[in-house]
Amino acid sequence: MNHVALEDQHIALGGKMVPFAGFNMPVQYSSIIEEHLHVRNTVGIFDVSHMGEFIVTGSDAEKWLNRMTLNDVSTLTVGQVQYSAMLYDSGGVVDDLLVYRFNDHYLVVVNASNIDKDFEWLSSHLGGDVAIRNISENTTLLAIQGPRAAELVRNIADVPTDGVEYYHFIEGHVKGIPVIFSRTGYTGEDGFEIYIDRAHSLTLWNAVWEAGKPLDLKPIGLGARDSLRLEVCYCLYGNDIDQTTTPHEAGIGWITKMKKAGGFTGYDVVLKAKENPTRKLMGFILTEKGIARQHADVLLDGQKIGEVTSGGFSPILNKAIGLAFINKPFDVLGTEIALDVRGRQVKALISQTPFYQRSK
Repeated sequence: MNHVALEDQHIALGGKMVPFAGFNMPVQYSSIIEEHLHVRNTVGIFDVSHMGEFIVTGSDAEKWLNRMTLNDVSTLTVGQVQYSAMLYDSGGVVDDLLVYRFNDHYLVVVNASNIDKDFEWLSSHLGGDVAIRNISENTTLLAIQGPRAAELVRNIADVPTDGVEYYHFIEGHVKGIPVIFSRTGYTGEDGFEIYIDRAHSLTLWNAVWEAGKPLDLKPIGLGARDSLRLEVCYCLYGNDIDQTTTPHEAGIGWITKMKKAGGFTGYDVVLKAKENPTRKLMGFILTEKGIARQHADVLLDGQKIGEVTSGGFSPILNKAIGLAFINKPFDVLGTEIALDVRGRQVKALISQTPFYQRSK
């Protein structure tokens, strides 16, 4: 079991610790619904130090990353972040990730469950003047999310963070210690993710809590992180995307730059899948009581037409929601379907996504 630097702080706050992606992590502190709504209405802090971070350097780093990822790395300016993904030769997803452009290097942030696999995949495909270094074990990452997140971060930063646009970052300090302030997150709310060297984790933690007291800051566990991302329909690796999933069917065709120079790994398979889709990731809302979990069958007139990838309860809608791959040509909004919930057929509607969008 791996341990994040702030594990003792989570336990002291009453966090319910569970194994997650090889780490001992807090799944909740109070209740998932309470924590979910607190992020939507105020501000919460997540420890997401289980995520993976790789440094990519070399004169060929841009060209190489562009080949290894779906999005167009060449369009990034210094201080910009890009959502992207890597594919196998088969067109299936290795992982979804973030790419940060600095003056002299790139930072690639990957999912916790895929750190070793991703690093091995990238390392085995090195070419030209490129070097990659895994700094995951030495990095702490805290996410400050919610309508008051920007105010909190402003109060601990020594640089002007208010002007940092969405999917951009700025380097600065907290209590004299170097950090990265990234205006990103996984909740659908405004917020920042703050990177710091693991050795200084407690300094950052204490600074955030000191600034957060007058803003009603609360700790948030991974349970609410999942329900928050589901309301805004952010894909979760291992559920909605995996090695069997191509980008366009999963709704991430918008990051798949088919016309960029040099193409990308899996290009031919993705092109064929784009032109001849067989299924699509769709949202659904249950109209009867129940929660449809991953792998539940989706039925239409008794015939299986798909499979649930993610399901849960939406505190904002006060209804059960989820995502499912629906076979063509049944992927029609408003279609009444049935979901197999522990042997019981529960009615639902194929619905517009995302289920929630924050007010701008």
